[in-house]
Amino acid sequence: MYRTGTCVFVRYFLFWRCWTISAKDNKENLLNEEITAKEVRLINSDGEPVGIMSSQKALELAYDQGLDLVMMASQANPPVCKIMDYGKFRFEREKREKEARKKQQTIELKEIQLSYRIETHDFETKVKHALRFLNDGNKVRVVMKFKGREMSHVNMGREVLERFEAACSEVGSVDKRPVLDGRFMSMVISPVKAK
Repeated sequence: MYRTGTCVFVRYFLFWRCWTISAKDNKENLLNEEITAKEVRLINSDGEPVGIMSSQKALELAYDQGLDLVMMASQANPPVCKIMDYGKFRFEREKREKEARKKQQTIELKEIQLSYRIETHDFETKVKHALRFLNDGNKVRVVMKFKGREMSHVNMGREVLERFEAACSEVGSVDKRPVLDGRFMSMVISPVKAK
């Protein structure tokens, strides 16, 4: 047996085997000599149960077929092991996980900052940004910061946020109404689900 990088080469009978060492893999599935149980419940490469036998005998059966012995359920009594091509199994598992990640939709919270003294053109530009975010399926947090004496104009700020809510009403609905928290007033708009 010798190591090169992250690969271990072991000579079995007449051929060399190589597999990548990974903490994640070793935690999930034990391979070949890593299986220390005396007896295992064996499943062959076709998925049919073979029976209970010693782990050494199961390992010999796997090597005779040029495959690996993989522990599938370590908590069972005796542990369940399967004869398979572990490289192919890992490839297919990673492919399934990648497909699942593609289908999974992540919703981000985008933030738009306003001022109660915002001009009409700037307001329209901010609304366009919010509409784009909502059409992409993201939530939008609209924040208004009051500086110094501006705290006396909280009602004007609330009116600006209500105008903003009305401008986005076609593609978004308000999750969280405008709330004053210290010097910040904020609200959250989430996208309306398409029917």
